[in-house]
Amino acid sequence: MDHSTSKPHEQLAAHLGAGMDAVNVLIRDRMASRHAPRIPEVTAHLVEAGGKRLRPMLTLAAAEICGYDGPYHVHLAATVEFIHTATLLHDDVVDESGQRRGRPTANLLWDNKSSVLVGDYLFSRSFQLMVETGSLRVLDILANASATIAEGEVLQLTAAQDLATDEAIYLQIVRGKTAALFSAAMEVGGVIAQAPEAQIKALYGYGDALGIAFQIVDDLLDYSGDTAATGKNVGDDFRERKLTLPVIKAVAKSDAEERAFWRRTIEKGDQRDGDLAHALALLHKHDTLVATKNDALEWAAKAKSALSGVPEHPVRQMLLDLADYVVARIS
Repeated sequence: MDHSTSKPHEQLAAHLGAGMDAVNVLIRDRMASRHAPRIPEVTAHLVEAGGKRLRPMLTLAAAEICGYDGPYHVHLAATVEFIHTATLLHDDVVDESGQRRGRPTANLLWDNKSSVLVGDYLFSRSFQLMVETGSLRVLDILANASATIAEGEVLQLTAAQDLATDEAIYLQIVRGKTAALFSAAMEVGGVIAQAPEAQIKALYGYGDALGIAFQIVDDLLDYSGDTAATGKNVGDDFRERKLTLPVIKAVAKSDAEERAFWRRTIEKGDQRDGDLAHALALLHKHDTLVATKNDALEWAAKAKSALSGVPEHPVRQMLLDLADYVVARIS
């Protein structure tokens, strides 16, 4: 691979190729079901949809930086991917989504019941994989992350359409639904390698900040991204009445007329022709897209700073580049 032209996550994938091949084999093996063929059908639709596999790569990368040479980083990487896939299946039902990664969602191709139950199956499989490592601390980290993800999603349900939701609540939601798995993916890589506590803390800090930057960028791309590149339609969050960071910043700066617009479209769900264009105009008026990008840049910088606590390693540089790339998607 030409590292001068490839993207950081592609460089990381190439470097971790053998480990990721083992992860993919394990995923295919554990998503099988002798008695319910719909399980591998639904799972394969999402698992093989061309996602970057970023979270399991983080686990393999953390373990390698810390000098791990055992087999269980593969189990943990597969665990992380199963947890992620389960949450995606459940999210698409909750959000009534029809598209993910540019393809029809599982709940659209099959039904909501299948998506929820297959998601439950993958959660169960993930816990089986965790247990096989024999590490109670790993189990504790990933079990806590799973609970935190669910908590973040429930918080979003109650806060996403409430104009009183501020940036602190938004950060709490993002830390739950996205950053928790990024930080856990990194942390368990260090734990399974029995790295020093300072290194484990540094890995956790990188994952936490990277996950926050990643979600802020995703929310920003919903209003400024390329549909072909993101697999989402511009304005999906607006249509789904989600109060994400660009809108939260605009609401904070709104006058009475603008606040009435946000209340009608977001809180009450009374959306009309031209409302998305007006919402975009308000975001530009108050420069909230620029301010949101600056927040993402700050979190990416925090992620890079955290890596000062881990040893010099080729993978460390790839993770530094990855933090830059996460934000570069909006430049």
